[in-house]
Amino acid sequence: MLSYIRENLRQYGLIVALIVIALVFQFLTGGTIFRPANITSLILQNGHILILAVGMTLVIVTGRIDLSVGSVAAFAGALAGVLIVQQGWPVWLAIIVTLLVGVLIGAWHGFWIAYVGVPFFVVTLAGMLIFRGAAILLLDGLFVGPFPQSFQMMAAGFIPDMFGGSGFDIMAVVVCAALALIVIILEAKKRAVSKKYDVEAEPILFVVVKLVFIIGAIGLFAYWFGASNGIPNILVVLGVLIVVYSYMANRTILGRHIYATGSNPNTARLSGIKVKRIVFMVYVNMGLLAALAGLVVTARLNSAMPRTGEGFELDAIAAAFIGGASPYGGVGRVSGAIIGAMVVGIINNGMNILGVPVEWRQVTTGMVLLAAVIFDVFSKSRAAKRKPALKAE
Repeated sequence: MLSYIRENLRQYGLIVALIVIALVFQFLTGGTIFRPANITSLILQNGHILILAVGMTLVIVTGRIDLSVGSVAAFAGALAGVLIVQQGWPVWLAIIVTLLVGVLIGAWHGFWIAYVGVPFFVVTLAGMLIFRGAAILLLDGLFVGPFPQSFQMMAAGFIPDMFGGSGFDIMAVVVCAALALIVIILEAKKRAVSKKYDVEAEPILFVVVKLVFIIGAIGLFAYWFGASNGIPNILVVLGVLIVVYSYMANRTILGRHIYATGSNPNTARLSGIKVKRIVFMVYVNMGLLAALAGLVVTARLNSAMPRTGEGFELDAIAAAFIGGASPYGGVGRVSGAIIGAMVVGIINNGMNILGVPVEWRQVTTGMVLLAAVIFDVFSKSRAAKRKPALKAE
């Protein structure tokens, strides 16, 4: 078990770090961090960063970065404001059009990067400037709002309690119980498949400890959501994204091609992988998720603002790197990006409760990011030193 943990230190060490950081701020804030209302607020306030972190992880896995996502999110929010508030479009139609515009923006970036060969840094930096200016022009430098309640529910609404709980949301408990059962079934199925094909599985003691931890965490969320307003709608959106993108990255040919492209593009190209197409698709996906993040943050603020999204790209990149993505490409997990985003969110939330100035929050986040990348470089260095010894044996 210890050997297995040592081999997966990067992945499980991040979870331990998240728990330690949360417990430290729980102590420093006098128990405020783990209050149900604060947990709900934490999810609502960081939903857009979690969405961006998912897309940014795939971009980083290919060995690239997208600096434009904050400006694209602002432009998407501005477009939604103009269509819904000023033009009176139906909410559903405005959302679809905005997401399609995000796809077109991603295709614009992907075309220049993948097929023309312009450096990704230059293209996305230009995109940051272009779409920030476009958002300001679209809104004429003014705030646009308020939005219809149906639009606000995307980011500020909650799943209704079908069981009619009084003072405690029963629906949250039922959903979390179902989720815990699904986790147990999937783990049992995973071990059965490993046994069937004689593949080395995780140590049974480790599996038991992991399940106890996961089910305990789900139980905590059941209490937190039950004691507050229920399960936030944005959490459902995030859950769908995590499941879909994790499956795509780990279980599909497209996912394998994305990792191969980031690990060694020349080898991937010689293996028949259409590297240019993969890079293009990754940026198209990033444009889609940036537009979705823009819609979410605009719905939460109930206003489209020209300066929305400033610094979003830095938060998303930090979340991806803290979550285990390698700056060299080829390494990164969607689940890790979510944990990395929660680390950033808890640090900002805890310092905000303590009244720490914004500049010190940035210093702390920067130090955590640097520590994560240093750990990644150190781990790769140790792994490289072990290979000759293993061959000699």
